[in-house]
Amino acid sequence: MLGGHLPELLIVLTVALVVFGPKRIPEIGSSLGRGIRDFRKGISHLEDEALSRDTNPVAEPARIPVAVPEHRGS
Repeated sequence: MLGGHLPELLIVLTVALVVFGPKRIPEIGSSLGRGIRDFRKGISHLEDEALSRDTNPVAEPARIPVAVPEHRGS
């Protein structure tokens, strides 16, 4: 799973422990997990919306003619 990146992961976790302290690490992990979950929900919502547009095309809006004033030459 880690593909040989265990030393890098240990270094990052050690730095996080030193910077934030042991009491804030669970808080940060929870916030990070919540943010990732919300991001995935948003992406999923956008994908569903895009798919529904592909299967249910919206009718083109009606074109409203615009009156163009005539040019009177001098």
